[in-house]
Amino acid sequence: MLALPCPHCGTRDEAEFQFGGEPAIRPPSAVTDTVWADYVYMRSNEKGPHRELWCHAGGCGQWFVLTRDTATHAVLP
Repeated sequence: MLALPCPHCGTRDEAEFQFGGEPAIRPPSAVTDTVWADYVYMRSNEKGPHRELWCHAGGCGQWFVLTRDTATHAVLP
């Protein structure tokens, strides 16, 4: 099981967290359907170090950004 470091509560078991995907910049409201669909559905899904959003749902409830290597699952500073 993966151990994730909550910046507020310390290191906890992955079961306490909810994955929120990768951070994305919201486009302005007046964009084409294609641009909006890309924002909602398309993610880079790269192998290696990757920035991710996580919520400590089973603890403090805070959202935070975590850098994790998707190939090894190692949490990076």
